[in-house]
Amino acid sequence: MDGAMGLRLLLCAYLVSLLALQAEPAPDPTTGRSKGSEKRQAVDTTVNNVFIRSLKVNCKVTSRFAHYVITSEMVNTADEAREVAFDVEIPKTAFISDFAITSNENTFVGDIKDKVTAWKQYRKAAISGENAGLVRASGRTMEQFTIHISISPRSKVKFQLTYEEVLKRSLKQYDIVIKVKPKQLVHHFEIDVDIFEPQGISKLDAQASFLPRELAAQTIKKSFSGKKGHVFFRPTVGQQQTCPTCSTSLLDGDFKVTYDVNRENLCNLLVANNYFAHFFAPQNLTNMNKNMVFVIDISGSMRGQKVKQTKEALLKILGDMHPEDYFDLVLFGSQVQSWRGSLVQASQANLQAARNFVQGFSLDEATNLNGGLLRGIEILNKAQESLPELSNHASILIMLTDGDPTEGVTDRSQILKNVRNAIRGRFPLYNLGFGHNVDFNFLEVMSMENNGRAQRIYEDRDAAQQLQGFYSQVARPLLVDVELQYPQDTVSALTQHRHKQYYEGSEIMVAGRIADHKLGSFKADVQAHGEGQEFRTTCLVDEEEMKKLLRERGHMLENHVERLWAYLTIQELLAKRMKVEGEERANLSSQALKMSLAYQFVTPLTSMTIRGMADEDGLKPTIDKPPEDSLPLEMVGHRRTFVLAASQPSPTHSSANIQRLPNQVTGVDTDPHFIIYVPQKEDSLCFNINEDPGVILNLVQDPDTGFSVNGQLIGSKARSPEQHAGTYFGRLGIANPKTDFQLEVTPKNITLNPSSGGPVFSWNDQAALRQDRVVVTINKKRNLVVSVDDGATFEVVLHRVWKGSAVHQDFLGFYVLDSHRMSARTHGLLGQFFRPFGFEVSDLHPGSDPAKPDATMVVKNHRLTVTRGLQKDYSKDSWHGAEVSCWFIHNNGAGLIDGIYTDYIVPDIF
Repeated sequence: MDGAMGLRLLLCAYLVSLLALQAEPAPDPTTGRSKGSEKRQAVDTTVNNVFIRSLKVNCKVTSRFAHYVITSEMVNTADEAREVAFDVEIPKTAFISDFAITSNENTFVGDIKDKVTAWKQYRKAAISGENAGLVRASGRTMEQFTIHISISPRSKVKFQLTYEEVLKRSLKQYDIVIKVKPKQLVHHFEIDVDIFEPQGISKLDAQASFLPRELAAQTIKKSFSGKKGHVFFRPTVGQQQTCPTCSTSLLDGDFKVTYDVNRENLCNLLVANNYFAHFFAPQNLTNMNKNMVFVIDISGSMRGQKVKQTKEALLKILGDMHPEDYFDLVLFGSQVQSWRGSLVQASQANLQAARNFVQGFSLDEATNLNGGLLRGIEILNKAQESLPELSNHASILIMLTDGDPTEGVTDRSQILKNVRNAIRGRFPLYNLGFGHNVDFNFLEVMSMENNGRAQRIYEDRDAAQQLQGFYSQVARPLLVDVELQYPQDTVSALTQHRHKQYYEGSEIMVAGRIADHKLGSFKADVQAHGEGQEFRTTCLVDEEEMKKLLRERGHMLENHVERLWAYLTIQELLAKRMKVEGEERANLSSQALKMSLAYQFVTPLTSMTIRGMADEDGLKPTIDKPPEDSLPLEMVGHRRTFVLAASQPSPTHSSANIQRLPNQVTGVDTDPHFIIYVPQKEDSLCFNINEDPGVILNLVQDPDTGFSVNGQLIGSKARSPEQHAGTYFGRLGIANPKTDFQLEVTPKNITLNPSSGGPVFSWNDQAALRQDRVVVTINKKRNLVVSVDDGATFEVVLHRVWKGSAVHQDFLGFYVLDSHRMSARTHGLLGQFFRPFGFEVSDLHPGSDPAKPDATMVVKNHRLTVTRGLQKDYSKDSWHGAEVSCWFIHNNGAGLIDGIYTDYIVPDIF
């Protein structure tokens, strides 16, 4: 690095998150131990001459809208550059709105652009054969981001991150969660939370899960009065230590602030700068009686801890039901069975019988999800139609599943249609997805289409508590068919203002824009059905109170009301676009993108690049928001080091440090062997497809985007009549009909848009082609990379065969390097494996080949005999390949692939 002005930044994560800053010593190459560790003092606040001078989190909440600023300053006291890692976590629902790095008087700020523009800025790496990428890691409610930096000698660097979120009320409180994990003692550590709520604050508390109770009482200061609340946490270095002589820190866990507001007044309308926010959470209502049906997956994949925890949760839920409630239980595996087949009252006798049923049911094999749901819907519908006394109850349907539909109706679009037609908006459907193998996007769309929501249940020790916790949120309905109405000529751009049910402890929030000069006629009418009565109220704006609030909070209040409206609107647009396709989806995306840019939010449609920073290829650091359903430590590409020289516009090549992370590859190569990497198991599955030359197989098909990949087989000569004549891929067709993109790849030529006479390239060319949102990179005689927008990256490997080889002609290999933005409905021989799935292997025993043991595998509710073997993966080394150990599934992948292999034969390459 060049002197004190140099700074190297390694961007290796998908989203900036909150507050885990670490400075770890680099090991001495001769000893393997950290430099200077032998001379560490009893209490050392530096790590390898790098220390965090200050780390501050400032959170300002105004009417449920939270604005966070994290500022961290790091100092390198050494005479040489030192590398550290900066990790932060933020809530999944938050949007980043600003990010800046300051080094030696030079400041580099974030610039939010549409994702396509930002993508083009760092796709330059692909043209040189590198894959610019990011790594993301997600927890239950938080998203994590890591930046590795090298601080120049005797210099300092400051990071400032801003993000925003709307706080949602649940179980009678709002939660502010700040993840604390500095990994070293910090000279100046501070969390400052300032809350302003016009309704007045009714309670305020703060806890630090990582501190002993006595120390928490000493270091956490909290107070509230009227509209204002304040929490302050500033532990000294001594209070951070795990022991008086330790250099390790206690600060490792959640710092949580909880509060609620006064509810005496039914009318809580906030108006500023022609925008309004309406908060509706009436108190002192009678709980409605409810009709509940639980639809439970009992397929084979639920065996073990899952079914044990499910039964434990159901028993606890049954114990919490009120005598006036009605309920039934539906189980689905290969068959569908119900406990009673109709709603019964929650009497002690019925509850005990239900407990006996829950404790005694056993697991089935397949997953008839469609049949289970329709049975549950039928039970609720019949009760409402045939029993007048139940028609005024709040009906609720809750489904728990851990897998994909494999029995009965398995087409997801048909299931969505069936459920929608059966419910017809009468009651909400809540879907609980157990574990990471479930198609969560599918469950989410289904819930949204039916006035409910989906929630993932994590496979942890507390899974039963997670299930009970969800139930507690919907266990006490107070109102149904809630509608908040505003005069049509006074408002525009309303967020969702009709809700099927309102539950105790929650809150309905509506925001919108008031037309000019219409404040005087603006009002809110609320109507709903409660227990035995109609609920109606009208709310007017208290203009004098609003003037007073604006004097107290000033521009911050004006800004927050508008940004609250923008945040809610963008969230709703992103949710709606999940449910639709084609032009309607494009219109919603366009609206969400326009607002994301206008209000400078990093959303799934935008990216933030760091202005003024670039690597040796001109590649800019880019911050993106991962999909909501991202998995822990999912690899999205290669890690890449970004180099910044603060005193010049671009760094020299000599300071570049390209680091590559291993691929997690799904692909097909040679005879043709399909290789499926399963990251949850850190293992691979493989299978062959034995078909005749000329047959065309569908490899990838995304019905949402239209993108597809098909491959045509070519043959080799068998050496003897008894031998199998191998087949290989000799032609690939990659297409997206929605953008008129076509790419035909053979071992001789690469043709862009062949049906319209497009340009033809040979494998001797080095070229980069762009059309719409697709980048095609031809690397001479080696491979071809196709990058689709920022959502998918595919590689085609060219295999040239030598004279006399059993394979008598050149052929192709195809690999999926990145598929994270392809839709949940993507299918095909490879595409179906883009979604997470699991398997279990047992009964390892000798096979017909002593070098290849056999075993029993349970996968997708099928029990198979599989063989351990080796296949070649050419995605990293296109010449020699790498041996991949995998479980081989026999009979053309039967039991692993959906349906049978002939289902994937298509008539044409496009």
